[in-house]
Amino acid sequence: MIRPCAEWNLLLHGYADGELDAANALKFEQHLGSCGGCAAELQRVMALKQAIAQDQVSWPASPALKERVAAALRRETSMRSALPAVAGTSLLSRLFDHVRRWSLVPSMAILAAGVFLMLARPETGMSLQDELVASHVRSLLANHLTDVETSDQHTVKPWFTGKIDFSPPVVDLASRGFPLVGGRVDYVGGRVVAALIYRRNGHVINVFIWPSLTASNATMEREGYNLVNWKQAELSIWLVSDLNPVELKEFKEDFAETAPK
Repeated sequence: MIRPCAEWNLLLHGYADGELDAANALKFEQHLGSCGGCAAELQRVMALKQAIAQDQVSWPASPALKERVAAALRRETSMRSALPAVAGTSLLSRLFDHVRRWSLVPSMAILAAGVFLMLARPETGMSLQDELVASHVRSLLANHLTDVETSDQHTVKPWFTGKIDFSPPVVDLASRGFPLVGGRVDYVGGRVVAALIYRRNGHVINVFIWPSLTASNATMEREGYNLVNWKQAELSIWLVSDLNPVELKEFKEDFAETAPK
């Protein structure tokens, strides 16, 4: 597949949103005539915009989501008052400051943009768990959930060949209610990792995988997202999702049972 040109990415999305002036629009259209990768990417973006515009695809922010944001703000304020002052501010603090500045704007798109800006560049000193949550959220906001989009495990698995230095287990769990969406290459904990994407109704499950000799078995929560970790076949496997803990545990058991031991 021909990849779009990274240096044309901003113009591409500006063109799709109708935000370019005449000169830049003409410049981009001339580029489209000689670049199949950007032409294909523009077609994909336009199709996605059309799908999002359909009824029942997008929703206004629910009261529950607003309350989660408010609760996180209260938690951060409490943490700030309990800790001594330190040089610099955390990723979370900068995100909440951004949210406060836009608190009078009734658009969750502003919040999403703020989250993306804060998560686009991992902060030094972030824990592995925070990096995983940041990658999960970034994949949803940056329109980069998959590099290879297919429910066929026999297409996803060989796609990773040559892109990472190990072979991740890719299993078909559609019959158990967790259809495969695709895969991508991500960067977590200072190394390139495999990310498999599954869905459960409207919830996305990111499965991060990389080689590890360290045994672990953990379940935790970070900022409203549930994380599950275990080691299998000398691989560390992390799940990140807003799916409830019971169903995420069910996914973990199904994945572990089906993947090579």
